[in-house]
Amino acid sequence: MTRMMSIGEVARATGVKPTTIRWYEQEGWLPPAARTEGGHRAYGEAHLRRLGFIRHARELGFDSAAIRALLDLASHPEADCGKAHELATAQIQDIDARLRRLSALRAELDRMATGCAGGVAGECRIIETLADFGHGHCDDPAHGAGTSSRVTSVMTVGAKAPKA
Repeated sequence: MTRMMSIGEVARATGVKPTTIRWYEQEGWLPPAARTEGGHRAYGEAHLRRLGFIRHARELGFDSAAIRALLDLASHPEADCGKAHELATAQIQDIDARLRRLSALRAELDRMATGCAGGVAGECRIIETLADFGHGHCDDPAHGAGTSSRVTSVMTVGAKAPKA
């Protein structure tokens, strides 16, 4: 007979919070737990393996739909694994796109920091670059959609009008 564990024990063993375990159960990602005479959930080794699978998929960045599809495949060992390959390949492409975006962000921040030699905020290259959101350096189609603005307009937003 397999040892049954409480939700707290399973949470500690897997690193998955009890609320998340209950949500997985509610969503059908995790089979319903047995219940003790007192009505508490009781989990077994199969639950631990499935939670480990889900957690690992989450760590690899798979979204909910992909995890649901992978869980379905894992439940049918005789099924063709082409869908798993497709999902993994799509995830790799997504990660590559995020890496390109992060690289562009790093390059932009490096340009900003390199151009800043200290001094006053009104002449700060970092603040000036942030105000110039139409420059097109960042790798985001939505970025730079507006018109270019100068640091003085940013610095005066919310500033009190000069007294006459």
